[in-house]
Amino acid sequence: MRIARWWFGLHALVVLLGVVTQLFVTSGVMGGRYDSAAARLANVFAYFTIQSNLIVGATSLLLAIRPRWTSTAFRTLRLDGVLAIAVTGIVFHLALAGLHDLSGWAWLADFLLHTASPLLGVLGWLLFGPRGAVTPRIIGWSVVYPVAWLAFTLVRGAIDGFYPYPFIDVAALGYPRVAVNCLVIAALFLALAAGAMLLDRLLARHLGRPHEPAAAHPRRL
Repeated sequence: MRIARWWFGLHALVVLLGVVTQLFVTSGVMGGRYDSAAARLANVFAYFTIQSNLIVGATSLLLAIRPRWTSTAFRTLRLDGVLAIAVTGIVFHLALAGLHDLSGWAWLADFLLHTASPLLGVLGWLLFGPRGAVTPRIIGWSVVYPVAWLAFTLVRGAIDGFYPYPFIDVAALGYPRVAVNCLVIAALFLALAAGAMLLDRLLARHLGRPHEPAAAHPRRL
């Protein structure tokens, strides 16, 4: 249990360092779509990468503080964080890596947010769980976040022309191509969610930790 808490604490620290470094790098970038540093910093939080890191980092911090959280809200956020950070790592290394030649602090932020955090997040879930937290109901709730992010991003892009990633850039690709790309990402998310549920049950049986209903635990988030 102590190792698990140290692992989750390390992951939370990596996320914090990655986000702070990214904000530092962004604050020094001149030009671009947004003239003011405040606007550029605020825009950082529109990226799925940043949001997925914040969700998985926050839930990891809570697990480092107290290992057992059983509310629907926490289990949904934990699954969202693990799945979103997995999607972040997969999509980045398959489709986005190499688009920019980074160095220095920018490279460090990129490595922490796109490589170190996904590895810590996925391995941490596989090794330490918590087990028994993934159910069809939780999967259903977990879909709300990526759908909300996508809706916000497309509406915002239609208003000011900003799209955070090239595969959802409607101005460059058109809505039909973007719709196909979104369906591919959605299928990946749901496949990972279904796989996580099956693997969660398998690991719970293998480790001798049966599923316990959330009501069995008095502490809730």
